[in-house]
Amino acid sequence: MKVIEDVLLKRTSVRRYEREKIEPEKLDLIYRAIASTPTSYNGQQYSVIAVEDQEKKELLYEIIGQKQIKTSAVFLVFCVDFNKVSLLAKAKELDFPRIQDKMDGVMIGLIDAALAMQNAVVAAQSLGLGSCCIGYARTADPARVAEVLQLPKGVFVACGLSIGYPRETPDLKPKQPLSVLIHKNHYRTDDMTEELLTYDRLICEYNGCRAGVKTDNDWCAHMLDYYREALKYDMEGYLKAQGFNLEYK
Repeated sequence: MKVIEDVLLKRTSVRRYEREKIEPEKLDLIYRAIASTPTSYNGQQYSVIAVEDQEKKELLYEIIGQKQIKTSAVFLVFCVDFNKVSLLAKAKELDFPRIQDKMDGVMIGLIDAALAMQNAVVAAQSLGLGSCCIGYARTADPARVAEVLQLPKGVFVACGLSIGYPRETPDLKPKQPLSVLIHKNHYRTDDMTEELLTYDRLICEYNGCRAGVKTDNDWCAHMLDYYREALKYDMEGYLKAQGFNLEYK
């Protein structure tokens, strides 16, 4: 296994994989790492769909459009899940308070699912595997994805994660400097603009000289374009269809 410093500080998103299955014992470690995730009040408001069937991976690729889904050894779909506790409450004839209709309930599930996915990323990285988080699994066509995965009411996709043996070694992407990321005791009150501009230029330089496809993208404008695109997604409508009737006060 890799040392923890390499696992955490040298992780990259791997999108190209060898045609090689992952050994059962390695998958078992990843799944046990997922199961050991710290969750809010030990509620475990998440589930994971492990897609190994090639036809289903290719169908999900057609919907989501990310090639690493169909070439991965396994595609994990992390879901917010209030179905399980609801089923148990019904079996025990207990009243079920619909926390999923509040933003805090949705956030509880999303945080649980995101922490579980990070545990999977760390476990996979430690085993010499590559992975790539795919947020577009949530937004590309959520109703079709839910149909393919047979998600019941009370469950929706938070994020996907492709895992496999790496066929590439991507360059390490620059991250924000600790000076603008870690705020001590309170949020910084001085002007961070110059530090952010420096980081923006660093991203532009990285994109222009990295291995593979090169672009002239900076960080800021690229993110704003993504936000504009994300505003088109009807996640609220999909959540309502999945039984999350969010109340906005």
